[in-house]
Amino acid sequence: MPSLSHESLALLFKNRPPLAAEILHNALKVDIPDYEEIRVESGDLTEWNPAEFRADAVVVFEAATPVLAVVVEIQLGRDQGKRWSWPVYLAGLRARTRCPAILLVICADAAVGDWCAEPIDLGHPGWTLTPLVLKPEAVPVVTDVAEAVRAPELAVLSTMTHGAAYDRARMFHALLSALATIEDGDRAKLYIDIVLAALPETPATELEAIVRSDTSPYKSDAFRRTYAEGEASGEAKGVAKGETKGRVETLLQVLEARGVMVPDEARERITACTDVAQIEAWVKRSVIVRTVDALFD
Repeated sequence: MPSLSHESLALLFKNRPPLAAEILHNALKVDIPDYEEIRVESGDLTEWNPAEFRADAVVVFEAATPVLAVVVEIQLGRDQGKRWSWPVYLAGLRARTRCPAILLVICADAAVGDWCAEPIDLGHPGWTLTPLVLKPEAVPVVTDVAEAVRAPELAVLSTMTHGAAYDRARMFHALLSALATIEDGDRAKLYIDIVLAALPETPATELEAIVRSDTSPYKSDAFRRTYAEGEASGEAKGVAKGETKGRVETLLQVLEARGVMVPDEARERITACTDVAQIEAWVKRSVIVRTVDALFD
């Protein structure tokens, strides 16, 4: 999960608090008490000390009263100071909510995850904190469209983590199908940007080619408006002839990245094309074809 943004991961939990329950119960096998509502609380966990203790996200499960509180921490590297502040986070949140509190640490690197999972001995007999850590290999692989639509943020996290896998086409399909159901075009575009920033170059190029396609079936009306506004403000690579050239380059990059051989004759046919709709159709097809002949079928 390279090049992940600390803020981007925290945002997934703030936008959709149930993501904490899905990770705790499904990935880490933690029993969640019965609840009626989940809400995000302030991450400020300072109670009595002038020093500031602020968690990345705090999620509270409620019935009539709070039944479980979760501190979510995004840890992209080793920070010895966390081994002193994490117990404070839990104690402060537990005192504030008057319910059990859990520490959930999200790690982009397996070695960092191993370090985070080491028990923290607080000194008092029997008082040891063992953080619950979600390492990359424990992140669920979401390829089912229904599951992705139900939990778009989980699909985002899944694609960020496993999007370089050989079967990424199924993940992309599930992710984009889910984002097409989000009425807020800005939010959908933000999630696309987060995933693109996290993926290695080859899968990122493939995903971007699908998203940039004017004929993409995954774009909701809200997303289309937002994306069009972004391109009009300078995010698109040129217009008219320049735009066509940019899309041809994207098409050739996708084919190359996927190991599809492009003979000179086929390359000339592609570069000579000025029909934007045709190029878009080729771009969309380029992520699934195995030969350049299949591209033109």
